[in-house]
Amino acid sequence: MSEQEASTRVLTVPNVISFVRLLLVPVFAILLVQHRDGWALVVLAVSGASDWLDGVIARRWNQVSKLGQLLDPAADRLFILVTIVTLAWRGVVPWWLVIALVLRDVLLGIIQLVVARAGHRPLPVHLAGKAGTFALLYAFPLLLLGSWHGPVATVATVLGWAFALWGVGLYWFSGVLYLGQARRVLAARAAA
Repeated sequence: MSEQEASTRVLTVPNVISFVRLLLVPVFAILLVQHRDGWALVVLAVSGASDWLDGVIARRWNQVSKLGQLLDPAADRLFILVTIVTLAWRGVVPWWLVIALVLRDVLLGIIQLVVARAGHRPLPVHLAGKAGTFALLYAFPLLLLGSWHGPVATVATVLGWAFALWGVGLYWFSGVLYLGQARRVLAARAAA
């Protein structure tokens, strides 16, 4: 369903799922700060599964909504930010990873503000951005599991860093795509 076809409905199953995902963010952060890693992994897994589920339901049941188009990426961004900052605070990941992800989101926020100020709708989500988010949401539980001990932790660390590096790369690649898209939109608006 395209953005023009998104409904103005508020109470939809995907919106409820996204709202619950937002509520899980502080629960996850508290569990991680208290070193309750097993429960934090469960919450992170539920969040990742619900992220996939709300999109499937929205498309299959024709419940794509404007609110959902805001809630879903907001929940993703918030989960990524809280997770990466908490993992860096715990020493599981380096702070450069936090900076790389936050800078991209700041860039994207500025782009969206400039485009909105010019009177254009928010830019549509790119597949590269979705793939980057997907990779990061897989990377974090693996990196957390990698902070444990044993052979499973070693494999989780390798896989976690593979997902993290691909995620960061795709995240920034999508940022470049958004920048190009914004330039085209603004140039077309100026020419009109």
